[in-house]
Order: sequence, then structure tokens, then C-alpha cells
Amino acid sequence: MKETNCQVAKELGLLPEEFDKIKEILGRTPNFTELSIYSVMWSEHASYKNSIKWLKTLPKKGKHVLAEAGTENAGLVDVGSGYACAFKIESHNHPCAVEPYQGAATGVGGINRDVFTMGARPIAQLNSLRFGNLKSDRTKWLLKGVVKGIGDYGNAFGVPVVGGEVFFDDCYNMNPLVNAMSVGLVRKENIISAIAKGKGNPVYIVGSSTGKDGIHGSTFASADITEDSANDIPSIQVGDPFMEKLLLEATLELNKTDAVVGMQDMGAAGIICSTSEMSEKGGCGMKIYLDKVPLRQKNIEAWEILLSESQERMLVVVEKGKEKIVEDIFKKWDLACSIIGEVIDEDRLLFHYHGKLVADVPASTLVLGGGAPVYDRDYKEPAYYSEYKKFDIKNVPQPEDLKAVAMLITAHPNIASKHWIYEQYDTMVGTKNMSTNIPSDAAVVNIKKTNAALVLTTDCNSRYVKADPETGTMIAVAEAVRNIVCSGGEPCAITNCLNFGNPYNPESYWQFTGAIKGMSQACEYFGTPVTGGNVSFYNQSNIDGKTESVNPTPVIGMLGILKNKTNQMTLSFRASGDIIFLLGKSVEDIASSEYLYSYHKITASPVPYFNIEEEYNLCQTLQQLITNKLICSAHDVSDGGLFVTLIESAMPLNLGFDVTTDKKIRKDAFLFGESQGRVVVSVNIKNIDLFVEFMKSQSLPCVKIGTVTESEIIIDKESFGKINDIKQIYDTAIEKIVENS
Repeated sequence: MKETNCQVAKELGLLPEEFDKIKEILGRTPNFTELSIYSVMWSEHASYKNSIKWLKTLPKKGKHVLAEAGTENAGLVDVGSGYACAFKIESHNHPCAVEPYQGAATGVGGINRDVFTMGARPIAQLNSLRFGNLKSDRTKWLLKGVVKGIGDYGNAFGVPVVGGEVFFDDCYNMNPLVNAMSVGLVRKENIISAIAKGKGNPVYIVGSSTGKDGIHGSTFASADITEDSANDIPSIQVGDPFMEKLLLEATLELNKTDAVVGMQDMGAAGIICSTSEMSEKGGCGMKIYLDKVPLRQKNIEAWEILLSESQERMLVVVEKGKEKIVEDIFKKWDLACSIIGEVIDEDRLLFHYHGKLVADVPASTLVLGGGAPVYDRDYKEPAYYSEYKKFDIKNVPQPEDLKAVAMLITAHPNIASKHWIYEQYDTMVGTKNMSTNIPSDAAVVNIKKTNAALVLTTDCNSRYVKADPETGTMIAVAEAVRNIVCSGGEPCAITNCLNFGNPYNPESYWQFTGAIKGMSQACEYFGTPVTGGNVSFYNQSNIDGKTESVNPTPVIGMLGILKNKTNQMTLSFRASGDIIFLLGKSVEDIASSEYLYSYHKITASPVPYFNIEEEYNLCQTLQQLITNKLICSAHDVSDGGLFVTLIESAMPLNLGFDVTTDKKIRKDAFLFGESQGRVVVSVNIKNIDLFVEFMKSQSLPCVKIGTVTESEIIIDKESFGKINDIKQIYDTAIEKIVENS
């Protein structure tokens, strides 16, 4: 019998030492239901057992922070005027790899529930997407499915997609990354906590009925993607955005009463996750009757009810005696609402099914930060790291035809317009999106009835992170800061989605630890604490016996505050004749650039030039320039280099530019290099004296590089064509590849 239980534990993904620990906790051998409980709650996806040690080193305190990372369903920060912002980003990578439509849709649904279970109304969504080679049929299938899943769910639910990023690289061919971010607003006095307390208080399950979809989904998320992963499609949940919309309105109405003690979304691991996490937080337990859970199919067993990840469900603890208030509200919204148990004053979860006790486990032993295991994995520097540092720009020939390079970069899917994607999203529902007609480096979302707005962005260049995990992740934070500041905002806090390979692989774990170190340094420097997020390991593919990880991709979702809406800044050049300046240091650098990677086909190089002090000074100066109304536009130099920054600033109003390159720097490096800490600004001639005088007082390089023109693009007196011609290439590149299947 012992060997049988050990084998079952192994099949469920538990390590031998974990099986022994469970026996020690319970003082007996666990039954199958209890083993299933521990297998999902101690999976990497739910417990962060291989990452929690390092996550605890991230900076979590800040002047705006209302709830530290890990204490609630989502991050929570004070944004002024009596409002708090709840925001979080999470991955749905593995589900999307095998069923992209439902994988993406349920990712959107789940992250929105994390926000509105805190009492916040979601007002904005962002996403960070990574796919393989866009010319492959599989990538086209994945892209179309994911985009349609995000669009269909978000559009029906009624929350606009206001920003995000999309990146293509062969490393994501089998294992795409789909990271969804939700942002909501709540009055501070209406915040709901994910807590259970009060002996005898009833425990409700509300929303959709429960089926077998998503069972062991968290275990599936903690495994490699293989050629047989399509067989795991039963682990993928099925979403219903219309049900979620009703659930949103019902819970927000319920929040206006005094009946709610605590509330939590049922995401990964379903009922067992919600009951254990809420109980542990409240220092209590629950007695749950699984036969009272509304079901949508027959022949479903107790352990399946416990582990089901059926969507659009929430657990609500209600103050005893106020049941009618709750039931009347959910009846009004035509939603299921059933008492399935009660709070008890001991650290135990007692699950009954048709009069039989089927599981008895201590709540505190299941959750991260509690009794779940914590591991310290080995890590070592991979051989490629030192090889990348041997790169020398002198060994790279300069192209004779830079105009041809410019056209190739403009048409590259990583640079070209993503409008084929975002036009499938509703970006205006709710009428709070302020960046539709004023394009900017970050999304700007109105906080109505105040003078403020939220500024939001997602950023990460995974090639930089692979080249140097620590510096590459610092760059991701710094770029997010630049995007917030270039839009007129002040950086406030971040949420993160950490996408890496197998934590048992020392080289993958080295990338992870380096990224955490870099994130910690940058967030401390910029004063942007980490409010929470998600770790997604096992992002690798096992094809024909060969395992390959994706590039390490620690996505930064940053929140900023625009305190005065009149300071909203655009990336768009405003008028012909305006003067163009480049702020920040220019260096001879093409390392890890799209130009080096796609034109020269050189994939081994270090991170581009980066200096965090210079980044900080740049952002401080920009904030003053914007506040004093000395500039007309601001756009940071990032993917594709200065040339891409210039055309992206010119295209919105069909303007051109006439610029001169720096003769001390290789022309290809000046135009297409991606050295960090640079921003292009334009200045109206009437403000030029004030601008120049102000910049003289700053310890920041500032060089006039040209002027805005009517429509022509001129570089060193050579015409690169009309802006409309380049815009046509930029706007249609992705559509041409995707639609020519």
C-alpha cells in the first residue's frame, strides 16, 4: 500500500521528500483526495516553491503601497483623491500553447477576477505576448487564436485593452508567452480582503457551476510543453465573459453592503486554493460540503470538485445573519449562489461529500509563505554568457545601403505596427482611454471626476535579459520608467510576470536569480516597489528528445500617476519647423539590437549600453520639461533604435524629419543601435530659448539633431522617402505575413 501511495504521489508530481512531509503533517498516509490537494497546492504554479526565496528579496514597500506583495489577490496602491488602484499581471502560457483561444480568454477572465474580488472595477487591460517565427503556420495559428481569445473575452466583458507589447523570436516557436494585466479602481473605503474569519460565518460559492474543466491545471502549468501536450487539453478551462460581467456587477453591488467578510477568485486549483488561502490569512479553517457545490455535469467525484478550475466562480465569506442580502443580490443578477460550508476556529479544512469526510488537511500547510515547501536551487553561469561578451562591433561591416536597412527594420514584425492585433480589441469601451487620439509611450487612462489619470505600460526585451539577466532586467524596469515619464506620469509601482525555463536546470535558474537581482536594484533606484505578480517556470519545449527554453522574459507591468491631466505628453511630432533634440548619451553600440540580430544575423552579443544613474537623471529632466511645457513631444529610443523612434514620432500626423547623424559614431550604430537612456523630444521654435537655457542647467547630454518637415525623411541630406510610403510598410507588414497563409 505504501509503494502504491508513493507511486500515486509521484504521478501527481510530488517529490518523494514531499510525500514524506505530507505524511508527517497529517500523522498518517494521505488518501487520494488529500494527495491531489497537496499536488496542486505544492505545484510550482501555486506554491512558488522554487522561487519564493528570491521573490522575498524584491522591494515591496513604498509611499503609495496599500497592500504588500502576496497579501491580496492583486497589488494595491494609493493613487490619490480617495482612490486605490488594484493591478496585476499573470501568465497563461501553457494553456495557450495547446488551445490558444480558450487559453488566452480564460487568462483575461482570471486576471480581471483578481482585480474585482478586491472591490475594484477593472478599467483597463494590457498584455505582453511572445510568439515564434511569424512565417510558420503554427505561429500564425497561435497568434490568431490568442488575439481572438483576448479580444472576444475582453470586448464582451467590457474592459478596454489600452496597451501592451508583441515580440517574435524562434525561441517561442512551441511555447508562446501570453501575459495578461488588469487594472482597476476602488474607493479606499470599499476595498475587500481575501480573508476568512468569524466562527460560524457561512461560506458561499457564487457564479458558474462546476465541471471537470481545468482539473490539475496548475500541475499542467508546472510541466514542459511536448509534442503530446495536445492530449492535456482537458486541463484547459472554458470561459464565459457574459457570466463574468454579471459576476462583476453582482460583487460590486454586494460590496456596497456590510455583508462581506472576505472574497477570493477561484483561479488555479479552484475551491481548494480559495479555501486554504482565505483560511490561512484569517488564521482559521473551514468545513466544506462538496455535495452542495452546484455542478454542471454528472459523474464528478469529490476530488474533481475540489480541483476543478471552472471559470467565473468566487468564494465569499459572509457575516452570519446577512445571508438574505447576499442571496437577493445574486438572484437579481440571475447567478448561482450557494452556501457550501462555514468558517471554523481551527487550522483545518474539512471536506465532506454525501456525509463522508473525504479530506482533512491543515490550511496553513498548503499555501506559499506557510507550510508549502521552499527550495534553494543550484544555479551556474551558462557558457554562452562569456561568449556573448566577446562581441566586437569592429568585426561587423557597415552596410553600404542604409536606406535598405531602414526599410527592413521598418517592416520587421518586432518593429512594425501591431494594429492588425490591437484593432481586434475594443480600446475605447468605458471612455477612459486618453491615449487613443494622443499617442504616447504608455497608455493613459482617465480617473474621472479627478484631475489625475493612470499611466500604464508593459516592457521587457528578452534578448537583453538572455545576454545579461541582471542588466537586461534593469533595462526592462528603466524602459518602463521612461515610457511612463515620456507620457507625463510619475512612476509608482510594478507588477511582474517572470517567464523562465526549468528551475531544476542550473543555467535557467541562474537567469532567474540574475533577473531578480536586477529588478531589485532598478526598483529600489526608481522607487517603484513590486506589488505582486506571477512566476511561470517550465517555459520550454521538449521536441524529439531535445529541450530548449524560451529566452528569460521577466515582463514589467508598471503603474504611474499623471497628477495633472494637462501634462499629458504625446510621442507625436506636432508641426513642421519644430526642432528635434536627442536627450541622453549617444555611444557606438549595436549590441543585442534588432538591426544586429535581423540584418547581420548575429545573435550572440552583450546587452546594449546602460547606465542607471543616467537613466534617472534623464527622467528627472524630462519631468521638468513636461511640467514647464517646454517640449511638444517625447518618445524614448528603444527597439529598432533612433530611426524607429523618429518615424514613430512622425507618422501620427504624417510629418517628416530632416536630421544629421553624429560624425563621431558609426552611422548604423547612431541610427539603429539600441543603447539605453535616450529620448527624442521636439520643441516649438517659440520655446527654443527657454528650452536651451533650461538644458544648460542640467547635467544631461542634449544635442540638436534636426527639424520636423512637411513629409519627407532626410538623413544627412539623403532622402529616405516620404513618410506615407514608410507608414504603408510599417502598417501592413504583419498583416501581409499573417493573412498570406
